[in-house]
Amino acid sequence: MDGKKRTEIAELGKFGLIDRLTAGFAPARATTIKGAGDDAAVIDTGDRYTLVSTDLLLEGVDFDLVYTPLRHLGYKAVVAGCSDIYAMNGTPQQVMLALGVSARFSVEDLEELYAGVKLACKAYGVDLAGGDTSASVNGLTIGITTVGSVARDKIVYRSGAKKNDLVCITGDLGAAYMGLHLLEREKRAYAGSQSPQPKFEGREYILGRQLKPESPREAIEALGRAGIVPTAMIDLTDGLASDLLHICKQSACGARIYLDRIPIARQTSEMAEELHIDPVTAALNGGGDYELLFTVPLDRQEELFKLGAGIEVIGHITDESTGVALTTPDGEDIALTAPGWKTREK
Repeated sequence: MDGKKRTEIAELGKFGLIDRLTAGFAPARATTIKGAGDDAAVIDTGDRYTLVSTDLLLEGVDFDLVYTPLRHLGYKAVVAGCSDIYAMNGTPQQVMLALGVSARFSVEDLEELYAGVKLACKAYGVDLAGGDTSASVNGLTIGITTVGSVARDKIVYRSGAKKNDLVCITGDLGAAYMGLHLLEREKRAYAGSQSPQPKFEGREYILGRQLKPESPREAIEALGRAGIVPTAMIDLTDGLASDLLHICKQSACGARIYLDRIPIARQTSEMAEELHIDPVTAALNGGGDYELLFTVPLDRQEELFKLGAGIEVIGHITDESTGVALTTPDGEDIALTAPGWKTREK
């Protein structure tokens, strides 16, 4: 490295770093349909495409064991993997779990983690198909690889959105972010206490969205029964603003999202007000919701409204030249930015 310019990772951010590191890796095999750049890799294995995703959860970065039960953490790891497969319009089938474990964890601790994995595997119909375990110098690291499949004519990428498509989401936003704020507040309040009594009454919904999220499988199944194939889709882990910008960048389009159509749960709004946080900011930039953001052709609007399944239409796709903006009730367009786009992990 002597004499060479040093580029800090923060200058590129996660997605810029991935683009730079993988720029020279053109697929050499005809079976590699899609590599880096979407929610899962796409492999041609015959009549159907095989989908493969990888997620990494790091203690101190992605979870805090002060308030995260190991059983919940195991469940959440599987949900994170399944969410990537659903975002490609696929069906998750197998997961493989890799652990880096320090000496402060007992066998019983790991059994509790795997109890959560087992519950999630049963809930989502996937098999634990293997993995690896290694000693770690410090803390806990979880790597989860998820394998699924999708019919060749039903595959959905981030890059297919078209002008006038409807922009849809599968549920309310910002709850996981506010649940995290609540947990962090109570952790600070009771730091050092031998018998902490955190104040969680009436906040069960946002706590559940943070500690034990669910992936909206029912919405994918409802779309499939109706014969509606989204034109583009992504799982909402980095926040609405960030993930919408991903779709628009890869689809070479713009978008308008209507502020008064963004669904925000009552507990989310109440917690945001208590902590002096704008609930819309939580919905746009909070992340961790594990909902799906997708686009569908305008002519499927009536069918979409009949589906239910928690699906909400929040905007539409526009020409690339118009940019990506949030439209207020009085008609003002506010350009969408994503502070977490360059720095937050998926």
